[in-house]
Amino acid sequence: MSPKSLADTLTLSNSHRIPQLGFGVYKSPPELCVRSCLAALECGYRHIDTAQYYGNEAEVGQAVRRSGIPREDIFLTTKILSPASSVDETYRKALESVKKLDPRDYGYVDLFLIHSPSSGSEGRAKLWQALERLYEEGRAKSIGVSNFGIGHIEGLKAKAKVWPPHVNQIELHPWCQQKEIVQYCEKHSIVIEAYCPLVRNTKAEDKTLVSVARKHGVSTSQVLIRYCLQRNWVPLPKSDNPGRIKANADIYGFELDEDDMSLLNDLDQGPKGAIVEAVEN
Repeated sequence: MSPKSLADTLTLSNSHRIPQLGFGVYKSPPELCVRSCLAALECGYRHIDTAQYYGNEAEVGQAVRRSGIPREDIFLTTKILSPASSVDETYRKALESVKKLDPRDYGYVDLFLIHSPSSGSEGRAKLWQALERLYEEGRAKSIGVSNFGIGHIEGLKAKAKVWPPHVNQIELHPWCQQKEIVQYCEKHSIVIEAYCPLVRNTKAEDKTLVSVARKHGVSTSQVLIRYCLQRNWVPLPKSDNPGRIKANADIYGFELDEDDMSLLNDLDQGPKGAIVEAVEN
C-alpha cells in the first residue's frame, strides 16, 4: 500500500506499531534539540530517534513533555553503544536512558536498539540480555539492533529469549541499498529503519535525482524520503532547520512511479555508496 500520511505505521513482529516517518536528532546540540523536536512534533511527526551517543536524550524527553502531546502518542527510540562490566550494569546504563526520555515512575521507551555490533560477540550478548530485561519489564516496548549484518543477528540467537530483533536500523538510500541484509530482514519480519536517507545532502546535484524531483515539482530531499517510504523502510531524516523539518514531512502529495523507482534503484553502488557504514554480512 502506498504511504498516505504522517499517521502511517508499520507493524513490528510483536504487534506494536511504529510510525513510518521518524525524526532524527544526531549531532543536534542540546539547546537546539528541544526546539527542533518541538518543531517536528508541531508538524505532525510522532517518532523521534535519539541515542546515548548523541548526548541529547534528556532534551528529547523535555520536548515531549513540553509539547503537550500525550506520551503514548509519541514513539521514542534510543540506542546503547557499548556494554558495561556486567549484564546488570549494562541494564542500569540502559535504564538511565529510559529515565531521561520518560522520567515517570512507569516511564518507557518504544524502541531500544544496540547501536553497533562493535563490542564483539560477548559484548553484543551482554547488551541484548540487558535490553531483553527492559523488554520483559515493559520499560522498552520493542528492542532491536543497528548496523548489524546477517552474522551479527544470527549470532544473537543462541542466548536470546527475544529473537529475531524487532528492528534493524542501517544506512539506506539509493546509492547504498544493502540488498543482502534488507532481504534477510524482510524474510525474518525485521522492520528496516533507514538512517542518512538524505545522504547528508551530498547527492543534491545528482542528475537522476534532480530529474525525478523536477518531474514531481518537489525537492531532492522529498524524493529521497518518499523513496524510502515506498521501499517499506522507516526513514529518519534529520534537520535543525524548521523549514526543512516541515518540508521533509510534506511528502504525501506525490508518488514515485515504477520508472522513478527503477531509476533510483539503478543508482546503487553497493558498500562503496555508504557515507557512514555498510553492514558486514
